Amino acid sequence: MTTTSWLDGLRAERPGLGRASTSGRVADVLRARITEGHLRPGTRLSEEDIGAALGVSRNTLREAFRLLGHERLLVHEFNRGVFVRELTVDDVRDLYQLRRILECGAVRRAAERRRAGSSDDRWAELLAPVREAVEEGEAAAAREQWVEVGTANMHFHQAVAALAQSPRVSEAMGHLLAELRLVFHVMDAPQAFHLAYLPENRTILELLAAGDLDAAESVMAAYLDAAEAQLIGAFAAARES
Repeated sequence: MTTTSWLDGLRAERPGLGRASTSGRVADVLRARITEGHLRPGTRLSEEDIGAALGVSRNTLREAFRLLGHERLLVHEFNRGVFVRELTVDDVRDLYQLRRILECGAVRRAAERRRAGSSDDRWAELLAPVREAVEEGEAAAAREQWVEVGTANMHFHQAVAALAQSPRVSEAMGHLLAELRLVFHVMDAPQAFHLAYLPENRTILELLAAGDLDAAESVMAAYLDAAEAQLIGAFAAARES
């Protein structure tokens, strides 16, 4: 995506912002652009261009950059500016360690609640975002929109984490997924990478819906192992090229 294209996307957010907008809201907008794959690792973020696109002050924007720096999404390079961060193999390993804790743990916690007598209506309500994300990914694949398939996959994993019913878990997962999207750019063939996981997403959804939560957790763990290995392999290939 060109600089002009992603700046156009930011301009579309301007009506909901303003010079009095908080830095947190601006950080949310930029984080979403990263999670959706619009900002690639190494992209330089111009204060002037982004401030003009969003209609916010330089101070607000700098504070938003600072917040996203703490989330490991941006880096400030002395005398060069602010850039979208480029991740390493060690980052991949650490991110997947945290994913196992958050996602498998969320399914485990949901299983405990389900066994304790959570109602069918409440369970269907919790699963609705998971189902919507699976269908979103399948629809995007049918349109051959592979970036959108990747975004739907982000929505799927966010919805799985939300099964823990913990605002802090959901917030942590949102930050993790933005960082993870920066890893996905190492894949030369996003179609093959994202498409392969759509059936797995559907399988996990069906196991959750059937109440087979132990199996859902097991499939999720194997899914994360495979994705981690694939990404580490891609990093190794990129270093050799």
